[in-house]
Amino acid sequence: MSKLDAVDLDLLRALSADPRATVVALAEKLGLSRNTVQARMSRLERGGVFLSYERTLSAEALGFPIEAFLQVTVRQAELPAIREELAKVPEVLQAHGLSGQVDLLVRVACRDTQHLFDTDARILAIEGVERTETSLVMGEVIGYRVGPLMDLARDEI
Repeated sequence: MSKLDAVDLDLLRALSADPRATVVALAEKLGLSRNTVQARMSRLERGGVFLSYERTLSAEALGFPIEAFLQVTVRQAELPAIREELAKVPEVLQAHGLSGQVDLLVRVACRDTQHLFDTDARILAIEGVERTETSLVMGEVIGYRVGPLMDLARDEI
C-alpha cells in the first residue's frame, strides 16, 4: 500500500466515526464525488487497510463474562501446530506472538472461573505448550483505537 494522503486519512477518520456510513454520505461529508470515495475505498481495501468487516460482539452478552489473558510459553519448533490447535479452542478470542520471555499472549472468554480453569488445562494439553500464566481481565482501560494514530499521521503530512 502506498503512503496514505490527507484525503485517505480524512476518509478513514469519517469511517471510524461512522462505520455504517454509505459512500454517498461519506462523499457529502468530505466534499468529494461519490466516484472518488468509491475509488479510494477500493484502493484502501486492496491495500489491506481494513482489517475486518465483521461487527465486534460482546462475549459477555453471549454468556462468557470472564475474560483472561494467558501468557503461553511454547517449544518454538512446534509453533505452527500450536497455532492450529489454539484456533480450534472456541474460547480463544485472539492470540499474538510476542518477543521476550513469553511466546504467545492468548485472550480467552469463559462462562466462569471453572470454565477458565478447564480452558487453561486444554491449552496446556496442546503438544508443545510448556507453561501458561493466567491474568484475569478486570476491565478495559483503553479499547482498540487507531484515531490517535490517524491524527499523528495527518500531522506528519
